[in-house]
Amino acid sequence: MAVQWSTAVRNALLDAIETTIGTAAKLQIRTGAAPVNCAASDTGTLLVEFSLASDWADAASGGSKALAAVTTTAAVAGGTAAHYRFKDSGGTTCHGQGTVTATGGGGDLTLDNTSIASGQDVAITGWTLTAPGA
Repeated sequence: MAVQWSTAVRNALLDAIETTIGTAAKLQIRTGAAPVNCAASDTGTLLVEFSLASDWADAASGGSKALAAVTTTAAVAGGTAAHYRFKDSGGTTCHGQGTVTATGGGGDLTLDNTSIASGQDVAITGWTLTAPGA
């Protein structure tokens, strides 16, 4: 039998992620392959950094959690978006990372466009995390 958790436990696990990363977190979009894990140094070129609101994700519901409304942000460099990293408010400690694709591309985070030009406004179209053990 696979391990299973109640929806309440799954929601609590997801909400703990936001609590641990903290308020005013940074979400960086970068080129190239993601590092081997969150403890490894950044890889690729930083294309855009979103400064997230103090309550940057919706409350978990039904065992999943989504980003709250995020405004568009201007890119600081050009390139093809391939991975993201969630960092603390100082932008120094990575707490999560995943793939980036265009909307409908199946990435962990989706953008309106992955081909980014410096100065271009970048919009996140989706990010949802689902807890295991359903």
